[in-house]
Amino acid sequence: RGRLRPRRRRHPRRAQLPALRVRPPRPARAHPAADEGDRPGRRLRARHGRRHPARALVAALHHAQPRVRRQARRAHGRTGAEVTVGRMSYNTQVTEVEDQTMENTMKGILKPHMFCLTIPQVEGGADIVATVRWSQKLHYDNGRFTVDIPFRFPYYVNPLPKVFMKREKIQLTVNSGFSKEVLLQGTSHSLKEKARQGDKLSFLHEAVVENWSNKDFTFSYSVYSGDLSGGIHVQPSISQDYDDRDTFSIFILPGSGNRKVFKKAVVFVVDTSGSMKGKPLENVKNAVSTALSELVQGDYFNIITFNEELHSFSSCLEKVNEKAIASANDWMNANFVAEGGTDIMHPLNEAMALLSSAHDALPQIFLMTDGSVDDEHDICQTVKNELLSRGSKSPRISTFGLGLYCNHYFLRMVASIGKGHFDAALETGSIESRILKWFRKASNTIVANISIDATGHLNDFEVDSEYIPDISTQCPLCISGKYQGKFPETVVATGYLADMTEISIELKVQHITDMPLDNIFAAQQIALLTAKAWLSADKQLERKVIKLSIENSVLSEYTSMVVLQTNLDAAQKQVKQKPKGRTGANEPLRFQLHGLKLGFGDKAATRENLLTAFGDEKPLEMLKIFKKAGGCCSRVADCLCCMCCIKACNRMNDQCAILLAQVCAALSCLGCYECCAEVCCGGSES
Repeated sequence: RGRLRPRRRRHPRRAQLPALRVRPPRPARAHPAADEGDRPGRRLRARHGRRHPARALVAALHHAQPRVRRQARRAHGRTGAEVTVGRMSYNTQVTEVEDQTMENTMKGILKPHMFCLTIPQVEGGADIVATVRWSQKLHYDNGRFTVDIPFRFPYYVNPLPKVFMKREKIQLTVNSGFSKEVLLQGTSHSLKEKARQGDKLSFLHEAVVENWSNKDFTFSYSVYSGDLSGGIHVQPSISQDYDDRDTFSIFILPGSGNRKVFKKAVVFVVDTSGSMKGKPLENVKNAVSTALSELVQGDYFNIITFNEELHSFSSCLEKVNEKAIASANDWMNANFVAEGGTDIMHPLNEAMALLSSAHDALPQIFLMTDGSVDDEHDICQTVKNELLSRGSKSPRISTFGLGLYCNHYFLRMVASIGKGHFDAALETGSIESRILKWFRKASNTIVANISIDATGHLNDFEVDSEYIPDISTQCPLCISGKYQGKFPETVVATGYLADMTEISIELKVQHITDMPLDNIFAAQQIALLTAKAWLSADKQLERKVIKLSIENSVLSEYTSMVVLQTNLDAAQKQVKQKPKGRTGANEPLRFQLHGLKLGFGDKAATRENLLTAFGDEKPLEMLKIFKKAGGCCSRVADCLCCMCCIKACNRMNDQCAILLAQVCAALSCLGCYECCAEVCCGGSES
C-alpha cells in the first residue's frame, strides 16, 4: 500500500471502478430454516475479513434470487397515455364517477378517432416522452385484414438535421389466431421479417431519416381460407372481481369461396324529423340511393320516412328493377323533407308488417334516426316478441345512430335482439360512408340462423350478445362470452345457406395463453353490458361494467377519466423518507379529463327538435403566435416562424452571424433611447 504505482489511462466513457479478478463464485450457505427440497429464502452470510465493495456487489448480484411477482396479463394491455416532461409525469386513469365537481380540469379531447391532451408548463429544452396505448378493430375487406396506425408528424416537430439524428423504429407483431398460413398483402413502410412461427409473425422497420414520417402506417395481411372456416379460443379467467368464469371467443371467416348471398327484402326506415335538417338528411338520402343501386334482380325493397307522421314509397314490397329504383329516387327527392317530431314505434311496426309477406327472401329492416323517444323499452319488447313469434323468419333489424341526441344503447339493444348490426356516425362528414359500410355488412348474408352445440358439454355458456348474428361476406363473425366447464376438442356450428340447405362448420378449440382475450373484447363487452343494464335497470350489471371498465382502462358511462400529475423528484424523496405503513401527504394532482360519453339520449332535445348534435370538435388551439396573427401579420409570421429562423441561423456563417448580432444590438439601443426619451421628455411641450 505504501508504494507508488503508475496510474493507468482509463477510457473516458468506461466506468471508473477498480479492476476485478474474475473468480468462481463461492456457494452461498443456505439458511437453516430453508427446506431441503426447496430453498426459496436463500440469503448470504457475511464472511470475516475485508472484501472490496464492488466484489461484494458482484457476489450479491450473482447469488441473490429476488422474488418476481407475476402480474396479470391484462396489465400489459391497459389503454391510456403516459407523458413525461422534464421531471413532471402525467398519466391517465379510469376511475369510478364519484366527484362531479372536481375543480382541477385539463383541456383534452377523447373521441373514438382522436385523443388530444394539453400538457401545461413545458420548459424550453425539456425532453418529452409520450407513451400511448389503445385498441382498435382491424378492417376487413375481400378477405384482407388491415390495420391503420397514426404515424404522421407535422413539419414543425422535425429537429435540426445537423444537431439531432432522427431515427424511426416500428416493431410489429402479428398473432392472427388462425392455424393457417398468413400472407402479407401490403405495407406503407419497408418491413423486415424477423421471425415466423406458425400463425405468429414479427417485423421490424428501423431507419435514419431526414424528416419524420408524413404518412400513416398501414399493414394488411390475409389468411388462406378456401371456404367457411373458424375456431374457438378459450382462456382461463384471471379476474375474481366481476366474473370468475372463463372466457371464449368464436370466429368464423366467410372464406374466398363464391357462396351465394341470400335474396333480401329490404325496408329503409328513415327519420325525417326537423332535427335532421341540412347535411345529415342529405347524406342519408345519398347513402340510401347508393344502397338501392347495389340491390340485384330478385330482391325487394321499400322506403318509409317518419316524423310525427308516416310516409311510405309503396303500399307493398317492390321488386328491384331500373324503373322502380328511378321512381324511388324521385320519391326521396320530393319527400325527404326535415320537419316535425319523432315517432319510432309506428314506422317500425309498419316495416315488420310489410316484411311478413316476404317468404322467399331474408327480411331486413334498416333503421336510421338521430332522436330519442319515451317508449324505447316498449320498442325493445315489441322486437323481442316479434322474434319469438316468427322464429327464423323474423326480420333482421339493423340500427344506425346519428349524432349525440339519440340513445346509442337503445339502438344497440334493438340490433342485438334483432340479429342485426349497429353503427353510428359522430361526425357529419362520415355519415354517408359509414351507412354504406353498415348496409353492406348486414345485407350480404351467406349463412343464417347459426347455432353452437357447445351447450351440451358445458355447465354454463353465455354469449355477450342477445343472439348470434348471421355470417356476411363483408366481415367475419366474431362473438365472445363466458363459460364454465370444459370445452371438447372440436365444436360444430350449424346454419342455413341461401338455398335453405343446412351447413356444418367444424371449429377447433385452442387454449390461448399469449393473447389477453378479456382485454381484446373489453370495449365490446362494456357496450353490450351497458345496453343490458339500461334495458333492465340492473344495478349489479352497472357495477360489473364499472369493474370491467376500471380493470381494462376503457371508459364507460359509469366511469370517468382523470390525469394524474406527479413530480418525479418529490416522489423519489417521498419514497426515501416515508416510513413503511404510512401514506404520503403529497399525493398526485388529479385533473378531470372531459371525454366523450355517448349518454342515453336526450329526449328534451328531441322534443324541441334541436338540430342533430355531432362531436365535430377540432383539435386544441395552435400556438398563440399563429392564433393572434392576422392579415399581413399572419403572412409575416408564416415566413418568420421560430423554426424558419432557427433553420436560417443554422446555415449562416460566422461573419453573417456577427453582422446580424450587431444590427440587433443597434436596434435595441435605438429602442432603449426612444423609451427613455418618451419617459423623460414625454410631459414637455418641446
